[in-house]
Amino acid sequence: MGIVINLFMMTLQMTNTLPIDQTMDEKANLFIREYESLIKPLEISSNLAWWEANTTGSKDAFEKKEKAQNKMDQALADNEKFAKLKAIYSERKLINDPTTARCIEILYLQYLEKQVPLELLTKSTSLSNKVEKAFNEFRPVIASKEVTENEVRSILKASRDSNQRKEAWEASKNVGPVLEKDLIELVKTRNQIAKHLGFLDFHKLQLFINEQNTEDLMALFDRLDELTKKPFEIEKQKIDQKLAELYGVQVKDLLPWHYQDPFFQEAPAVFGVNLDAPFKKADLLALSRDFYQGIGLPIDRVITASDLYEKKGKSPHAFCTDIDRSGDVRVLANIKQDDYWASTLLHEFGHAVYSSRFIPESLPYVLRGEAHILATEGVAMMFERLTKRSAFLVKMGLPVDDPKKFDESAAMNLRHRLLIFSRWCQVMLRFEKAMYENPDQNLNELWWKLVSKYQGINKPTGRNMPDYASKIHIVSAPVYYHNYMLGELFASQLHHSIVRQLYTGKNPDEVFYAENPKVGDFMKAKVFNLGRTLSWGRMVEFATGSPLAADSFAKDFQGK
Repeated sequence: MGIVINLFMMTLQMTNTLPIDQTMDEKANLFIREYESLIKPLEISSNLAWWEANTTGSKDAFEKKEKAQNKMDQALADNEKFAKLKAIYSERKLINDPTTARCIEILYLQYLEKQVPLELLTKSTSLSNKVEKAFNEFRPVIASKEVTENEVRSILKASRDSNQRKEAWEASKNVGPVLEKDLIELVKTRNQIAKHLGFLDFHKLQLFINEQNTEDLMALFDRLDELTKKPFEIEKQKIDQKLAELYGVQVKDLLPWHYQDPFFQEAPAVFGVNLDAPFKKADLLALSRDFYQGIGLPIDRVITASDLYEKKGKSPHAFCTDIDRSGDVRVLANIKQDDYWASTLLHEFGHAVYSSRFIPESLPYVLRGEAHILATEGVAMMFERLTKRSAFLVKMGLPVDDPKKFDESAAMNLRHRLLIFSRWCQVMLRFEKAMYENPDQNLNELWWKLVSKYQGINKPTGRNMPDYASKIHIVSAPVYYHNYMLGELFASQLHHSIVRQLYTGKNPDEVFYAENPKVGDFMKAKVFNLGRTLSWGRMVEFATGSPLAADSFAKDFQGK
């Protein structure tokens, strides 16, 4: 009788445990289902808290954001779950379904970053939250009056007074000393996390997690340096001459505040037509809405959920966020009537359409996102460039006084922007790489050394301030910025692919997509529908017919 009972109990126990002959696909799918049930609600909660913090700037909201992030970090730091995942990941070649295998690859990278002592994760989140909150709360002070970032930009764009320009530029940089101490501590904490996981520093860890590596990335940027150095120097000489005439100084005396952007990451509008003019009386929100509607990618739901105008405490920048991977997509902006915000809105709503608004919900939750951050940046940048074409503006109902002059100026501006931005990205990539390699070095000196080498900007005599800390991405989006440049390469390559397939025989410079729903169909079929099912390299090749390269970008900035 005892033998029968024992046999019965053994049978019962076996029915309540996983069968030992369970296939690798079954093990993987079980883990994926468990992940979604646990992480999805935590992720949504964290995204909502992030949104509230950045739109209100309130202390309570930032505390809620920090707690939400800590909860998710704690769940992803689960050693037992990671051990199961690691075992599946190591045998992923035995998984028959490629979608399931891709989910496991992505989850492994997501969990890996959190396999460190919880106190390190908590410290990193707390410091990041503190620095980001301080950045959002900071307002430049000019002539004893608090101003917004938009007002600083307006001064740098319009003022002919070098002293006023200097005051505005320095005011925008005064956030650096506020953040410096905590930012350096954050950098060192991130490095501790990386070393715990077997990486030399946080920069290398982040590249690995984003399916990139230092060697390939630096080789590409070295190639870009070769490609852009001489053309940039030629165009900068022309720009510097114009700026010197405009502000009544010698070219050799030009300083950072003589450029029309606080970081010289955008092209000064000093040639011909004022590019802001068509937008002064335009409804910029309607422009974006009508454009995306016309190409079959409506954004009405996104607009309704978004926060688009300046208010106290709100982040002064622009972002797009996908709250739940089920269609709740929002844009944060601070709209003003100018070219900058016209292009920024097209950019951010470009992110919005490359999200769960148009990525199929039939895909697993894990794969319901963009292939890579460089891919979504590329899509956004491709659409952003449209504001530099008079035919596009006229098509969208915006009058342009002298289309020919506008196009000449805009074409030159776009050429300058691509070259200038390429050089600026060199600074950001190389600075962050070196900062994480050695955060104890003189970072102020490193910053200006790179700015001088790649941008040709003179350091103000005797200046020794943490100007690097005034760039939001170094604060809150670490090891991200290089993807903007990779995005520019993808934007050019994708645009040329659209022209080849939908506008046969047309000059790429004359194609602007408006009111052509086939463009939306192309984007869905070639980019959006894939979600994250392919690695970013394979997605680029699928969408454009060739691996990511600089060829199309070179054609665009050369004006050919």
